[in-house]
Amino acid sequence: MKISHLIFLAFFFIIILFSATTVINFKQWERVQEHTEYVSTSGAVVRNGTRFQRNILNMVSGLRGYLLTGETYFLQVYDSATLENSAILDELSHLIAADSPQQLRLKKIEELHEKWINEFANPLKNARAVAAKTDNGVVAFNRFYRGKLVEVDEEGIHKQLQSMFREFTNYEYDIREDRKVELAASVKRTRRISLILTIVSVLIGLAIVGFLIQRIRRRIHTMVNMSNTIAAGNYSIQIEDSNKDELSELAHSLNHMAQVLAENFSLLKQKNNELDQFAHIVSHDLKAPLRGIDNVISWIDEDHSEELPPKVKDYLQLIKGRVTRSENLIQGILSYARVDKETATMEEVDISKMIEEIKGNMEVKPGVEVVTQGSLPVLRTEAVPLMQVFSNLISNAIKYHNQATGQVKIYCQDEGARFRFFVEDDGPGIAQNHFNKIFVIFQTLHERDSFESTGVGLAIVKKILDARKETIQVSSELGKGSVFSFTWAKNK
Repeated sequence: MKISHLIFLAFFFIIILFSATTVINFKQWERVQEHTEYVSTSGAVVRNGTRFQRNILNMVSGLRGYLLTGETYFLQVYDSATLENSAILDELSHLIAADSPQQLRLKKIEELHEKWINEFANPLKNARAVAAKTDNGVVAFNRFYRGKLVEVDEEGIHKQLQSMFREFTNYEYDIREDRKVELAASVKRTRRISLILTIVSVLIGLAIVGFLIQRIRRRIHTMVNMSNTIAAGNYSIQIEDSNKDELSELAHSLNHMAQVLAENFSLLKQKNNELDQFAHIVSHDLKAPLRGIDNVISWIDEDHSEELPPKVKDYLQLIKGRVTRSENLIQGILSYARVDKETATMEEVDISKMIEEIKGNMEVKPGVEVVTQGSLPVLRTEAVPLMQVFSNLISNAIKYHNQATGQVKIYCQDEGARFRFFVEDDGPGIAQNHFNKIFVIFQTLHERDSFESTGVGLAIVKKILDARKETIQVSSELGKGSVFSFTWAKNK
């Protein structure tokens, strides 16, 4: 399975778990909303029930006041409470669910209320109105009132109403408490389930991430090791990867790259060997006729010098100089081709002694002095290439010096893991636009007829340093001399 598919499935599974958590929390929110709405409705039911009871008291007080005094003010209180109770009963019937047992209680309360009004309150109210119109009406009303008290159990009706209202109100409080307990348990259960699902999601996510990291890291580590092995020169290495994912494609690409590099390196090595062989053969084949030409010119000069006109002698010397330059160029080509071809040996190298040895083997111009400044280090390194670098730099500084007297200074600077060596002269200097040109093989800054130079020395220096990943820099101004500096590792 591809890594991208595995990651997708992992995130899909985690999303499902979090979606389940969201759905559960949403359902719980709906329950909370339902409970909140029920509590609000129940509160309205209880408040209306309380208002209903208060209105009954107002109706009783208004009725008694009217019966005792005959004042219509008390009838207004009675009628107002009656109308309000009618509206309250209608509102309660809508607030209470149709299948709730409260509907039965409400119906019973309504029946008792209507019974008190129709069988007790209204007859007495009407009788009191008639009694006010006649002289002996009060006596008749009192007799009627006493009869009603015997006929209708007003006190019993009110006791039943109070009992029904207690049941009505207590039921609402009990249901609210039950729902509160149920809601608390539901919230607790939801929190527990959400916590468990969240923990499971996190653990699964961490497990998947850990698995992917371990799987990818191990295989990438293998590929990094392969890359390092290839960088070290072993192109025959291959990665065995039986998986079929993106990293497998990368592994196959690396294997193909290693194979192509091995083939190209083998071909390059073959071409280099052929080129070296060609350089040696051509050099040998060119040296032989040049040597013959030089011998002929020397023979003519020795045996027929007096017979030759001056102009012919000049031509012969010109030819001899061209032959010498050609031999030097051929020797430079061979030297350039031989760079780093021989196996280097590590040895203790005292730079001060090396400089003295170079001075002893080099032809120094009269008046030009080669000196060392400060303490030069002792290294364990490759002696031959380092000596070749110093020799070519010092030789160039002496060769191109254009003053009667001068000085070539050699000194160094410690840069931590490397030393930086300096070869400084007070010669003619180099224009800045020629800094890159001087390190190209066969490139010189002088006319070939005016100065004997092959243009190989600095190219050899650059090749030696590049092969060791070292650097060389030049700073110079015309007429103020030049400073060549190069780095060399302390321990090879």
